[in-house]
Amino acid sequence: MNGLETLRDIHLPPEPLLWQTPEAWLAALALAGLFGWQARRLHARRHLRAALSALAALAAQHARNGDTAALGRGLSTLLRDYAAACYPQVDVAGLAGRAWLDFLDAHGGSGAFTAGAGAVLDVLPYRASAADDATDVPALLQAVRAWLEAHPR
Repeated sequence: MNGLETLRDIHLPPEPLLWQTPEAWLAALALAGLFGWQARRLHARRHLRAALSALAALAAQHARNGDTAALGRGLSTLLRDYAAACYPQVDVAGLAGRAWLDFLDAHGGSGAFTAGAGAVLDVLPYRASAADDATDVPALLQAVRAWLEAHPR
């Protein structure tokens, strides 16, 4: 006996389990990336939904009391808070008057705040009461809504 008879045949390893294949890992990574992207998107749009909800509340309050000055203060605060969150590198709180309206137009306002219905935000929030002024409230609300939707933070 020369020892060759004692050798056994080559045995291949068992087939890998499904989770051990490269394809399964790629699919798992792709799904994790998709879920992560969707979660970030939903989280990011949470701020926009909150801002649009606040805008609707301001519009409803104006419909009840008709105080356009209070609406202007609310819209100005809403825009300023949202702009500060979207542009932390800019000192949004320090902007006032024409500089504030220029900032809004430069960042998605498309002229609605310097030459459109949003131009009243320059003086409207500082009035004592404006229950009977000639402000185009629907156009103002639309300009603010369009600016918010242009920044889905």
